[in-house]
Amino acid sequence: MPQEQKHPQEKPDRDVVNRLLTAQPDDYHLVELARLRIRYRNFPGARDIQRDLDFVLQKWQLNEAELFTQTQKIHATGKVYRSGQGDQEDWS
Repeated sequence: MPQEQKHPQEKPDRDVVNRLLTAQPDDYHLVELARLRIRYRNFPGARDIQRDLDFVLQKWQLNEAELFTQTQKIHATGKVYRSGQGDQEDWS
């Protein structure tokens, strides 16, 4: 069995996941869920984050394909991430 790894973004991502656990599925939260699903897909560690992402997906009554379809539409209509110093997306 491969050794569990610690993701370098695990701490800030845990904060995002905690917010998703209590959030409603609006555009921003859907995109955040999709981003983290992609980041942690097949990652050999952060099992608690992966479980919580699965839980949020189930809570919002979506499967991954539906989530990605919705978020592709969201991204196609405009930018979801905005900041005062220019737009930044963190997909690493």
